[in-house]
Amino acid sequence: MNERALPRDLHGYGGHPPRARFPNGAALAVALAVNFEEGAEWAIADGDAAAERVAEIHSVVPAGRWDQGTEQQFAYGMRAGVWRILDALEQHQRHATFYMCGRAVERSPDIARRIVQAGHEAACHGWRWRPHADYDDRETERADLRRCVAVLRDVTGAAPAGFFCRGSESPWTRELLREEGFLYTSNGLDDDLPYWDGAAGDRPLLVIPYAFDSNDMKFFHPNGFVRADDMVAYVKDAMEVLLEEGRRGVPKLLNIGLHLRIIGRPGRFAAVKRILDLLDSYGDAVWTPRRIDLARYWQEHFPAR
Repeated sequence: MNERALPRDLHGYGGHPPRARFPNGAALAVALAVNFEEGAEWAIADGDAAAERVAEIHSVVPAGRWDQGTEQQFAYGMRAGVWRILDALEQHQRHATFYMCGRAVERSPDIARRIVQAGHEAACHGWRWRPHADYDDRETERADLRRCVAVLRDVTGAAPAGFFCRGSESPWTRELLREEGFLYTSNGLDDDLPYWDGAAGDRPLLVIPYAFDSNDMKFFHPNGFVRADDMVAYVKDAMEVLLEEGRRGVPKLLNIGLHLRIIGRPGRFAAVKRILDLLDSYGDAVWTPRRIDLARYWQEHFPAR
């Protein structure tokens, strides 16, 4: 094993997952996660050595040159996409967790504040939209975590309890999260239920898994989603499978990941509207907690040992 890597757990609950009893007898929990990253991506205009490469199309701008088009694609999320998403969530009386990069909050504080005032959760998404795996030392990473927490606290009035970063954590991220008082991390792509991190030391750290399959980033990938109905059909299929398992006594978690600049585009936003309609159609069979609500539920009913 690489001494800088965390030990792998390929077995999890070993075929015997906890039998959760979600509120109102729900057979499935569906967590809506909205990424709030625009303004925190790599950009030449911000003094970075290179511009962000993951966008609508592969940029033809030479590396190291100002990439106006990519910057504007990100800006669309704050200028237009976020308002569509907030309006739809309000219409359907659903609450989400917003993964907020500190620098994005610093640049759009009024929007971040409005999100939290509407009842949504603000979770830490790192200072920049970057993999925490690329930090060379823990103190630099700690400083950026604290910087993000401070901005979120100043703008929204509360420190975040949850964390999720782009790509991968560093080998010491979870130690830092524990030391800084976080309740949960969502850098877990390996289960359908929350679980306690066995390497978190004296202070328990909950892992609330996330997912890249039921995620609008697949609109950016070959063989992913093309039309809005592609994503809707995929989410519906996932819900039907998990609802069946839940009705047999083992409720699970389904994540739906959204990005302001991706799903906020009109042709894709139709997927949000139809997914919210779908959630409404299931009534109490589906619980849609914010991640902090799910973390508190798990902490109460399945405490760390």
